[in-house]
Amino acid sequence: MNPRILSTTVVRILRQLRHDRRTVALLAVVPTVLLTLVYYMYADQPAPPGQPSSFDQIALVMLGFFPFIIMFLVTSIAMLRERTTGTLERLLTTPLGKTDLLFGYGIAFGLAGAAQATVASAVAYWIFDLDTAGGSGLVIMMAALNAVLAVALGLLCSAFARTEFQAVQFMPVVVAPQLLLCGLFVPRDEMAGWLQAISDVLPLSYAVEALQEVGAHAEPTGTMWRDVAVVAGAAVLALVLAAATLRRRSG
Repeated sequence: MNPRILSTTVVRILRQLRHDRRTVALLAVVPTVLLTLVYYMYADQPAPPGQPSSFDQIALVMLGFFPFIIMFLVTSIAMLRERTTGTLERLLTTPLGKTDLLFGYGIAFGLAGAAQATVASAVAYWIFDLDTAGGSGLVIMMAALNAVLAVALGLLCSAFARTEFQAVQFMPVVVAPQLLLCGLFVPRDEMAGWLQAISDVLPLSYAVEALQEVGAHAEPTGTMWRDVAVVAGAAVLALVLAAATLRRRSG
């Protein structure tokens, strides 16, 4: 990768994102609205003695999951649009390489995910009194990492779609199983053996575990850093695979 080309690509994508008001609204407003719904769903449920409230447990995971859902959707459609409009073909006639483009997307949307997580975390901590043992900075870091993972998976999946509708159809295939098996609804060690085996290879399971470690411990733990490394590795692997499968146009 060429650092100068990579930085130029990041700036270009961020400028495009800034001028897309609907996407900016989706990134900034929707997570806050959903977080508000979660708060009022659990507001009247008392916390067990010595245990975090239901809202604290659910909201902490949702702060990491919102960027995953939204960035997957936005990125898969954005990349498909660049292919179908011929923009990608024109870009690849320049010195811009596939890895520069895809890692540029990962960095740009990772920054957008960090901004999204910062806004949502500010609402959660300052308005809804979210209580976690670890600092909010670690929550924002995991949310940004989840955004990069979602961008990588969205770029990979977009290579197999010919239309925007097909790109959206990958959501129940890629996103839904990870949501169901990440340990949010049922602890992973209480799942059937074959479900736990599937959960063990899904990167979002490790992202959720890392967030739960932040919620339970004042200082970063070894388990958290291991989970961070797994999620980061999965994101890099998905970006490399996306570069290998990237087509110039949708045929």
